[in-house]
Amino acid sequence: MLEPDYDNLTPDIVIQAIESLGYISDARVFALNSYENRVYSVGIDESSPLIAKFYRPLRWSDAQIIEEHQFTQRLEDIDLPIIPPLQDQNGNTLHQFEGYRFSIFPRQGGQAPEPDDFDQIYRLGRLIGRIHKAGADEAFLHRPTLSVESYGTEPALLLLEQGFMPSYLTKEFERLIQQLCDKCATAFAQTDQLRWIKTHGDCHVGNILWNRDSGPWFVDFDDCRTAPAIQDLWMLLSGERNNQSQQISEIIEGYREFHDFNFAELRLIEPLRTLRIIHYAGWLAKRWSDPAFPLCFPWFNTESYWQQFIAELQDQLLLLDQPSLDIY
Repeated sequence: MLEPDYDNLTPDIVIQAIESLGYISDARVFALNSYENRVYSVGIDESSPLIAKFYRPLRWSDAQIIEEHQFTQRLEDIDLPIIPPLQDQNGNTLHQFEGYRFSIFPRQGGQAPEPDDFDQIYRLGRLIGRIHKAGADEAFLHRPTLSVESYGTEPALLLLEQGFMPSYLTKEFERLIQQLCDKCATAFAQTDQLRWIKTHGDCHVGNILWNRDSGPWFVDFDDCRTAPAIQDLWMLLSGERNNQSQQISEIIEGYREFHDFNFAELRLIEPLRTLRIIHYAGWLAKRWSDPAFPLCFPWFNTESYWQQFIAELQDQLLLLDQPSLDIY
């Protein structure tokens, strides 16, 4: 039976897990920046280090993890810069050791792309277009589907039920959530010819490694899900509205070289941003019992955080009524 947390995942267990697959570790283990799962760089004797990813117990089913692996392997098979997990001699990519499920990946270096570098984001648009072309034939079978309920109403209910928010803010929060989720649901319902496809799901610049020699590499498909295509585009945007219009124009121009884009989906950018804000707060609350979270997010669950959170939701309520970004 899976452990409910990471208490027993010591460096020795990490090394033993890797060596159970036939590798010989040189005993160098470095924790990498990951909160939802635990990810390590593990030195391998007379070879390049491997990246070991230990999945959070009870979060995904085996079928959901394997479907993610199959998707990334398919993308790699058509020469996209994706890093699927390594297979063992039997073709397995998901392994178990001491109650933990894990996968291993080759190491890939790089840094985050620059949102204001139009050449870079144009190339990213081309690659995402290819990813979506490969993922547009059918929805995931086991992976979740992005929805107002899973990203909005459910995390909001969690925040209220667990008593994270100061009582004097709860009425305003409940009012905002009702209005925001209603507006988001309406935006989805009124988007013409909306298609739901396989997406990366969490395609922000932190999940793209730009290598000076080989270009961009898309990593961490842990949140891949069925969603509209715009889900993998809007998180690449930054800055003021004019900056975002210029950026999305470049991204879509590259995207359309390989796959059709439904311009009606531009109206979903602010709804998706709104849902992500709510979901992120719910995620922190859900994981607060994990000792890593209070250490890494000390500002969460402070009175000032909740005041700023409410103010951000109030701003989003106004932004939801603005017209879609202009395309140049």
